[in-house]
This record gives sequence, C-alpha cells and structure tokens, in this order.
Amino acid sequence: MLNLRYDGNDLIVKVYIQSRAAKNELAGYFQDALKIRLSAAPVEGEANEACRVFLAEKLGISKSRVKIISGLTNRHKQVKISGLTDSRFKEILSLTQGDGS
Repeated sequence: MLNLRYDGNDLIVKVYIQSRAAKNELAGYFQDALKIRLSAAPVEGEANEACRVFLAEKLGISKSRVKIISGLTNRHKQVKISGLTDSRFKEILSLTQGDGS
C-alpha cells in the first residue's frame, strides 16, 4: 500500500528509486513506496534531480513544486509535492501507469 501523508497543503510520498535503468518509468510499488526507474546514475545528485523532473512531468506541475525532503543519498526517499491532493495524485498515477514514458 502506498504511503501518503500531508504536511499542511503539501503531499508527502515515499518513493523507491532504481537508478541506471534502461528508461525512466513508473514501476509499481516497492513495500509502501512508489517505485520509479530512472536512467540517471546516483552520482552528484543526478538521480535526485531526475526524480524531481520525472515526477513533475508525470503530475503536470513545475519541478519547483517537487522537493526531496529525505533520502538524498539513499534509494528510499520522501518527496514533498506542493498543492496536490492524494486523490488527484492517485488519479494521475493510474492514468500514467504503464504508459512506458
């Protein structure tokens, strides 16, 4: 089950990153986190930035609204998304799940 919580109007989402993948894509769930495969290497923040950009594109928001708040040097991260409801987040994920982008 996906772990979502709120900090004021901001949605906090647990994500699990698999770096150096063949392509950027949503890959279902890992434990209580959203699993994301990224082609970026986990070097000098490349995978972290790729994670922010990927989520922003999937959610149709600017990357400034997506911040990694914990796990900068770990596969397990917590991401804060400003101004998005959990129902809208789940709706967008269900529409983009498995589209291969």
